[in-house]
Amino acid sequence: MKVNKIMAIRLLLSVVIVVGFASCSKKGSSKNTSSATGWKINDKKGGFQYNSKFKKQATAPGLVMVEGGTFTMGKVQDDVMHDWNNSPNQQHVQSFYMDETEVTNLMYMEYLDWLKRVFPPDQENYQHIYEGACPDTLVWRNRLGYNETMTNNYLRHPAYANYPVVGVNWIQAVEFSKWRTDRVNEKTLEDQKYLKKDAKLASTPESSFSTETYLAAPTKTYGGNEELVLKRGANGRSKPQGTKAADGTTSEPKNVYAQRTSGLILPEYRLPTEAEWEYAAAADIGQREYNIYKGQKKYPWSGSYTRSGKRQVRGDQLANFKQGKGDYGGIAGWSDDGADITNVVKSYPPNDFGLYDMAGNVAEWVADVYRPIVDDEVSDFNYYRGNVYMKNKIGEDGKVEIVSTENIKYDTLANGKIIARNFPGEIARVAVDEKETYLRVNFDKSDNRNYRDGDRQSTRYFDFGAEDAAADKDPTKAADSRKMYDSPDHNVSADSLGNMVREYDKSNKRTTLINDDVRVYKGGSWRDRAYWLDPAQRRYFPQDMATDYIGFRCAMSRVGPKSDKKKRARN
Repeated sequence: MKVNKIMAIRLLLSVVIVVGFASCSKKGSSKNTSSATGWKINDKKGGFQYNSKFKKQATAPGLVMVEGGTFTMGKVQDDVMHDWNNSPNQQHVQSFYMDETEVTNLMYMEYLDWLKRVFPPDQENYQHIYEGACPDTLVWRNRLGYNETMTNNYLRHPAYANYPVVGVNWIQAVEFSKWRTDRVNEKTLEDQKYLKKDAKLASTPESSFSTETYLAAPTKTYGGNEELVLKRGANGRSKPQGTKAADGTTSEPKNVYAQRTSGLILPEYRLPTEAEWEYAAAADIGQREYNIYKGQKKYPWSGSYTRSGKRQVRGDQLANFKQGKGDYGGIAGWSDDGADITNVVKSYPPNDFGLYDMAGNVAEWVADVYRPIVDDEVSDFNYYRGNVYMKNKIGEDGKVEIVSTENIKYDTLANGKIIARNFPGEIARVAVDEKETYLRVNFDKSDNRNYRDGDRQSTRYFDFGAEDAAADKDPTKAADSRKMYDSPDHNVSADSLGNMVREYDKSNKRTTLINDDVRVYKGGSWRDRAYWLDPAQRRYFPQDMATDYIGFRCAMSRVGPKSDKKKRARN
């Protein structure tokens, strides 16, 4: 009996000791205690503040997550066009998010409405902002076809609200993505009470929200209107501009503005890179068996045919494309794909990533500058050609320079269209210079669009003379005889009266349409035959021109882990 009591006491002491060590270990590994210094994080008394409760990136409106991985980028069928521009190469892309559907007329009209309200086009200072963002509705016209109904109605009529927007050039697609980033982050900050309720409705030409301005100079957000930008304390509650202590002194509350460390600010919406788009469209995850792909898809769906094999819809087309000469959708009463021009988004089954219309309906702009070769010798991870590195412009006072209503930057495109490249309230941007590139080994200049394929080192005319070398500092002014890609050089200028003068390049010595301003577009469209539905096919078009068959969708980078899965899938 006595022995049993002793054993019981020993057991009880053991449990107490184990619990004590566990509690100490838990306390020592607390997320609110620094493992580097042992100091408290997020202490109400002051010190380092950080969002230690962050779990994962929120999925932004309209997006679907695409888990990254390795894949074979390039053709999987005969090159009947003899372009020789998509040779197979192995690439890896990080996880990212992509729009579930193409950007629709309704989505783009919301953008136009915001521009029209904030920057009224009837005011001379802002007339080019709205006009420059409007799609080119004349793309529907055909010399021997009657399409005036599309010209007048396709963009704005509610019958086409959920059809993909067309007539948008690459530059306009990029500007839409920037605007979308600001509007989504603006709503997030308002929901989290970092901005006053309905602050998003208070935008004016002098006072509009910019994500980068809020992060770099929050007091200058909304033109410096402090009534709209709220401050918050370390406990997450809204606080006045200063808090009175017991001794009567006034101190600033902690964590007064949301920062990158808050985890609230989403990465920017942008166009997907060509590698991302092709990876997402192919969706080889549907072919996966354990840790390998069972072959490679010809289309975004499984199989070698464009028609469905499912019993209920057997024979129906799985995408919207041109069936044959003079056949855009079959006969009356038995339409193969249910459309003759574009179609309502989500009209066809999604691929294995949950993305709709990655083949057919409209082709889509991607971010990359076009070159015939994908240079996998230099990069096989997140491949992208088109990097132009920029930085915030710093004024004479040592602070970031904010764009005002007087210094909006406009670009006159090759076709004479004027587009605003920044809005009041945004941070002015300039190219990186020697301060950032000196003794770097990963890049040595701002503009890398023609790296190893169009720059001086990649052409046989590498031994430029002094005059040519001076001209080469500005790629647009390089001597024609030294260009690796000798493309037409049209000119738009203004005469003494301010009238725009458009001049065509009439030289008969041009050898290509490729230059640093042509962009890749991917996927087939309602105008294309089935050959172009293959995600590996690639074409190019000038970035300042639009068509009736090219649209776009946005992407967003993923921060944090590759996947939401807590455990690796078993092999």
